[in-house]
Amino acid sequence: MEKVIILLGPTGVGKTAASILLAKRLNTEIISSDSMQIYKHMDIGTAKPTIEERETVKHHMIDIVEPWETYSTGEYIKAVRPIIESLHEQKKIPVIVGGTGLYIKAMTRGIFSGPSADWDLRNELLEKEKESPGYLHEYLKSLDPKAASKIMPADTRRIVRALEVCLKSDMAMSEIHKTLTIPLPYEFVKIGITRDRKELYRIIEQRVDKMIEDGLIDEVKNVIQMIKENGYRQEAIGHKEDESLPIAHRLSPIAYSSMQAIGYKEIAMHLNGEISLDEAIALVKKRSRNYAKRQFTWFKKEEEIQWIDATGIYEPDEIFKKVIQFIHA
Repeated sequence: MEKVIILLGPTGVGKTAASILLAKRLNTEIISSDSMQIYKHMDIGTAKPTIEERETVKHHMIDIVEPWETYSTGEYIKAVRPIIESLHEQKKIPVIVGGTGLYIKAMTRGIFSGPSADWDLRNELLEKEKESPGYLHEYLKSLDPKAASKIMPADTRRIVRALEVCLKSDMAMSEIHKTLTIPLPYEFVKIGITRDRKELYRIIEQRVDKMIEDGLIDEVKNVIQMIKENGYRQEAIGHKEDESLPIAHRLSPIAYSSMQAIGYKEIAMHLNGEISLDEAIALVKKRSRNYAKRQFTWFKKEEEIQWIDATGIYEPDEIFKKVIQFIHA
């Protein structure tokens, strides 16, 4: 079975620089596994590899869709597989790098391929929930009791998706999970980088400050303008949040995916005059720390990860030396 290396870990842990050195050593190419780096024009806030880094080592799955377009995990897998096969044909071992756990799970353990998003149906379901809170969870119980038992009544986003699957495919989501979960047919070597939590949070906060210094506010302005020019509602972008609904249902259906990125929605709220810049920056830092926590939790569920503790190590070359030991082991 052909081999694929996955270098994973939470945001800010040091994956990018180490992956460049790894890909150079192996004479191969990098496939990004980051659900926000797929968007064009969103460079600073998504911490994309620099142009120089991408010139040093070829990267795939970066800058592939516009900020107003949607992109699913299923589409990601369909695009990634031929890239992996092409690299194998060149006798190269692909290096997957990123922190989007769902993408990694889809590759290594499979993921169900349900019907595509139906925004008219979703909006109709959300209207029913507004009229009668709790209605959707009860409705899901009647269609797919097993799925309903695993979703909290307050988790509107997941309830709506489960109902969408039931209503559009005539199959319960719980059944689709059983029948359509197929991993990609490769030998995955999973190497994780971790750090002491306090150290990581400090790095994350410093990185947010650097993003602001590097022009994140102007970048968000530009992205918002692009979305406006493509016909989507001004009031949807960075709109004051209704905490009773997930972000996906508070924004324009097309715009929400890109504006969900941490850093962009908070700065957009500032640009709308809803919060101060200091409040926006503090919120970006808080949500980035929380995201790192969720990534740690997600990766704990992944099997056969070989972990490297990079606590106290700040030079990419030193992290790389630890990574390469697992490759040659």
